[in-house]
Amino acid sequence: MKTALSLIILSLIASPLVAVDGLPKTPSPKGAKAYIISPRDGATVKSPVRVRFGLIGMGVAPAGVDIPDTGHHHLIIDLDELPSLDLPLPATDNIRHFGKGQTEEKIELSPGRHTLQLVLGDKIHLPHSPAVISKKITITVE
Repeated sequence: MKTALSLIILSLIASPLVAVDGLPKTPSPKGAKAYIISPRDGATVKSPVRVRFGLIGMGVAPAGVDIPDTGHHHLIIDLDELPSLDLPLPATDNIRHFGKGQTEEKIELSPGRHTLQLVLGDKIHLPHSPAVISKKITITVE
C-alpha cells in the first residue's frame, strides 16, 4: 500500500503543470469562462435560490472523469477571498461541490445579502491553470 501511494505521489510531482503542493494542474483552454446565469447581480430573490451555472469554452464532466477541457462547478458562497487555487477545493458550507456535473441547484440562504461565485474544478476538485472563475455577484434574499 505504501509503495502504491509513493508511486502515485511521484507521478503527480512529475507533471509539467504543478501546483504548490505537487498536485498536477489541469490546463484550461484560452478564453474559458465560468459565469452565473441566474440570479443576476443585484437581484432580490426568495429562498431557496435557484442558481444556474454557465460555462464558455469548456464542457462539464463529473468529478473523477478525466476528459480534456472539462471540469465541474464549485459555488463559493459569502467568502471575501477565494480558497487556495493550488489545492483541491474543500467541501464546506461556503464551498459547495457539484461533482456530479450539475449545472444548476436550489440552495437555501438566510435572509440578507449574499455573494456567489463559481470556480471550475478538475477531476480531483483542483482549479485549472489558468483558473476558470466567474465574476462575484451579490444578491439579496427576502
